[in-house]
Parts: sequence; C-alpha cells; structure tokens
Amino acid sequence: MNARPGPGDLLIVDRAASVQFAGERALRLRVVSVCDRPTYDGWVWLTGYVLDRRGAATAKREVFVRLAGLRHAPATMPPPRAGRHNADPPETPPRGHRRPRTHDREGRRTAAPPPHAGRRTPGPPAVDSEVSRRPAGTDGAR
Repeated sequence: MNARPGPGDLLIVDRAASVQFAGERALRLRVVSVCDRPTYDGWVWLTGYVLDRRGAATAKREVFVRLAGLRHAPATMPPPRAGRHNADPPETPPRGHRRPRTHDREGRRTAAPPPHAGRRTPGPPAVDSEVSRRPAGTDGAR
C-alpha cells in the first residue's frame, strides 16, 4: 500500500511496515488519524486502536510505519454465539407500563422502589369530627 491510509481503515501492521512489529508483535490497527508532520519519504505516523481477534479495541497506539509495508486487513465479523440465532425476541411490556426508576437525574444508582410503589392504597379510616371534639371520658349521653 503506497497510498496514505485514512481514518476508519483497518490495517495489518507487521514486519513489512516496521521491524518493531515482527512476529507476534504484529497487530491489527483501526486508524483514527494520520499525522501531517513531515517525516522520511514513504513513512507516516498513524494513531489508532489495536484490535483483538474479536474486533474489540484493546489499546490506543501511535505508530511510525512504512507506507509500502501496510496491508488492509479483511473485515471479519465475530463468530455468532451459540444458540443466539434461535432466541425468541424479548417480551415487550404492555403499553403505558413504566419500569421503576433505578437512577437519579445525575446518573447515580438509587435503591429499588418498594413493590407497592405507585399503587394507591386507602388511607386511614375517616373520623367523625363531632366525636373527636368530645372531652375524654364522655360518651355523649346526657
């Protein structure tokens, strides 16, 4: 590859790109940026994320490599997990159903609400106002 890579390119960086990446030190790099500072002819500074076998980023690196030694890596999808292709879709809650809030507005975790939260429960029994105004010990009989 003699063309400059661009952000988003997935490259194999091995001994052909620089001796420091020989053997097991070779890596797959997802390019984030290409530095514009002047370097030796045919060399370039790349910033990117090192990807593991599953395609997950493991480290951010800045590497000085030879353009002629870079190769595009095949874009491989991670293997599907066993049993996932036959899984039933998740059950959707009924319309209007709200889950109890588990985080406050600042994103801090809060205690789960009690199981009866949100339900209306009857209050204390109503008290007759006339009976409650009588002095203690009187039953109201004359």
